[in-house]
Amino acid sequence: MQIRLKSVAMAAVSAATIALAAIPISGQAPSPAGLSPSSAGVARTEDGKPNLNGIWQSFTTANWNILTHEADAGPRPTVMGAWGATPGGIGIVEGNELPYLPEALKIRDQKFANRMNVKVANDPSRYDNADPELQCYRPGVPRANYMPFPFQIFQNGDQIMIVYEYKWSVRWIYFDNSEPPVDSWMGWSNGRWDGDTLVVDAKGFNENTWFDRAANFHSDALHVVERWTPSGPNHLLYEATIEDPKVFSRPWKMSFPIYRRLEPNLELVEFNCVPFVEEMMYDPLGLYRPGPRQSK
Repeated sequence: MQIRLKSVAMAAVSAATIALAAIPISGQAPSPAGLSPSSAGVARTEDGKPNLNGIWQSFTTANWNILTHEADAGPRPTVMGAWGATPGGIGIVEGNELPYLPEALKIRDQKFANRMNVKVANDPSRYDNADPELQCYRPGVPRANYMPFPFQIFQNGDQIMIVYEYKWSVRWIYFDNSEPPVDSWMGWSNGRWDGDTLVVDAKGFNENTWFDRAANFHSDALHVVERWTPSGPNHLLYEATIEDPKVFSRPWKMSFPIYRRLEPNLELVEFNCVPFVEEMMYDPLGLYRPGPRQSK
């Protein structure tokens, strides 16, 4: 499997892909509630660790809402109709409850009310309104793992790289317990193995990503501990414990299965969403100039 890289910005990823030469892989899980780890049939690397190389994808409705939710009309039904509707789904949060602090809950409700109100400004206030996904910002962690796009894992003995199809977001997972040099959209990830489980400690996030389109959010104090556990040859149980004392009164946990994609000749396809949002963001200010792909 190879990634088709179509932008100069991804040249570094291309080089890293070569450095992280894929190790051959081999190919069920019940629902998350009954999912149990199993080493049966799990392909392994030369050092005996589970082989995570390949293209993976989750199939949940968590990107719309990480809590259980009914199907509903979207924010612009008069324009989008069924295309913009929210699919109903079972939540991925343990206990189906988020322990918001009272003031944070008010902020969540304000963000949801303004989830379609894009603000154009040359200062941090541009992040105050609208779902970051709507504006083509990087999704952050853990949201990148349950967006409706596949992602590819590259693994060798020293490090792991995850490339997400959405906006070519990239995560490096280091094994040296290093500290984040600066806050960022995707944070800073340190990994270790707990038996067959890859444990990833992620921090160093900015405060600008959301957990879903329902405006569930976090602050720059976000701390995520992920557990990626094989539950068969082509399935992983993904668990993430979320801690953010500025927003939540206690840590909380989400979990869901992730599936290895097995289609022949499968590869990630470029989803550069920047051109798709320029007219929405800049035309009201008279700053939008359509290019060849956005001609009116």
